[in-house]
Amino acid sequence: MRPPPRVGALHPISHVTAPTFACRSFPSLACSPSHVSLSRSALLRQQTRRYASTEAGAPTVGSRLRNLAVGATLLLGFGVIFVYVTDTRSSIHKYVIVPGLRTAYRDPEEAHHVGNNALKRLWEMGMHPRERGNPDLNQDLTIEVFGHTLLNPIGTSAGIDKHADIPDPLFAIGPAIIEIGGTTPLPQDGNDKPRVFRLSSQNALINRYGLNSEGADHVAMRLRRRVRAFAYSLGYGYDADAERRVLDGGAGVPPGSLNAGKLLAVNIATNKTTPKEDVEAVTNDYVYCVDRLAPYADILVVNVSSPNTPGLRTLQQTEPLKKILTGVVDAARSVDRKIKPAVMVKVSPDEDSDEQVAGICEAVWASGVDGVIVGNTTNRRPQPLPHLQNLTPLEEQHLLETGGFSGPHLFERTVALVKKYRQLLNERPASTETPSRPKGSLEAEADRIKASIKASTAVAPTENPNDVVASIDTGVIPFKDMSEKEESEKQPLFKLPTDRFYDQSKSEQDSLKSNNDSSEVERHRLRSIQDALEKLPPKAERNVSNDRPKVIFATGGITNGKQALEVLNAGASVAMVYTALVYGGAGTISRIKDEMRAEIKGQKGQKRKKSRS
Repeated sequence: MRPPPRVGALHPISHVTAPTFACRSFPSLACSPSHVSLSRSALLRQQTRRYASTEAGAPTVGSRLRNLAVGATLLLGFGVIFVYVTDTRSSIHKYVIVPGLRTAYRDPEEAHHVGNNALKRLWEMGMHPRERGNPDLNQDLTIEVFGHTLLNPIGTSAGIDKHADIPDPLFAIGPAIIEIGGTTPLPQDGNDKPRVFRLSSQNALINRYGLNSEGADHVAMRLRRRVRAFAYSLGYGYDADAERRVLDGGAGVPPGSLNAGKLLAVNIATNKTTPKEDVEAVTNDYVYCVDRLAPYADILVVNVSSPNTPGLRTLQQTEPLKKILTGVVDAARSVDRKIKPAVMVKVSPDEDSDEQVAGICEAVWASGVDGVIVGNTTNRRPQPLPHLQNLTPLEEQHLLETGGFSGPHLFERTVALVKKYRQLLNERPASTETPSRPKGSLEAEADRIKASIKASTAVAPTENPNDVVASIDTGVIPFKDMSEKEESEKQPLFKLPTDRFYDQSKSEQDSLKSNNDSSEVERHRLRSIQDALEKLPPKAERNVSNDRPKVIFATGGITNGKQALEVLNAGASVAMVYTALVYGGAGTISRIKDEMRAEIKGQKGQKRKKSRS
């Protein structure tokens, strides 16, 4: 029996190194003495080893250059990706983003909202899609519309931006005109959901939104903030004076679009609850929208053609339409802005008979409207286009849904309608009258009434008749020196009449009453004429005859540059797109314009070949 170890003595194996212990414990390792000694020295070195960073010292020039090259490559790569993704000509918009939205969101309305919100957020971060290179500066597609030189003849139709959420991101993708709305006087929800249906195989849509709107006041507030933010960016401030400066043209851009060579159109409509047989109430709805929205619009579009509001299309009959448009034109001319907004009316593609078109054109001429937007969604269900895919069973069910149909199927009808309207809107028909009297006629009648009033008051000339007329004209009482005494001041304060009214015969009393009534009528008429003279547009605008040809915008089925040129050659000034943008994505406008340029170039080449031959 071994004695216990002494206190302080080492344990039999406590002084043995780890390699030696391993060799003793596992003879199969066949450790040699030299191995054991090497292991001891290696262990000592391991205890004193320092990290490589402390051994190597500061980074070398080569490592710094290597790190710089890697960072620059990554930065350049991200830059290239950013430029590519945000360029409207990138195929990612049509072949990745649009199909991705359709796959992720089965409800087209939800996909629409997500897409608009994404555009809005990207705009705020400066990462929005945009037309790079600004090809419109070549001025090969410019056109004159309402006294403005537009960069190109392409626009977007109402419905894409219903509440003025994304006008600037839309302008950035290339159109010269965008139409926001429709906007109603009071907020309304529209029709029940679901109310939008895809026909993807035919690149078409059916919708029955029913003019869902946040209301004219809400949209006007959003547009006002946009104008003030623009004024602030120019250093004008953010108050009402800064807003006024922009609206009166002080920034050198149209007050609606806030972009040179571009215009903002605002689509206005009546509320669903307003009885359509009450034309005066309907007119008041439109005028309410004009009063709120016209200061921030370059063009006002009177929507009487939506198929999803009961009774709305009945307002396209000649007499109701004439009254509505006259009310809108008068309100637009009274807008407190130096340059008044143009007024257009949007008509249905379903009211296409010669009689219906002639009636609408008569109302346009009689009211003084500046132009017509030909086309909207249709209640009809066109046959599938053979060059596209066949309808799926689900899409065949969608065709049975009520609502307005839009897609490439409407193009041929749009061209035919544009030609009809162009023929009737080139010259004023002899049957229509000028809606507003010229300034000279109003002034002549005012002079006649003034002379009549002067003659009726000549029996008691208490002051200079010229002063009376001047006070009526200006509303200012003429100044009179207090040191001068009139003859009337020398007379008694009260002078009883020799012939009292009730002492006269009944015929004489009736005559006096008639004279007094006619005088009051004349004074009222004079005040009305003076109000009309004050509301007349500036001389430069009055000199433009109302007999000039009306402007036509075309919308419905336009999907490529060749079709855009065809509708322009038919008589339209602007070709507008909606469904093509839904299926083609943010690059649609750029593609259409590029196709137009290529088509024009090809046509010029063919003409040169023919001339040489």
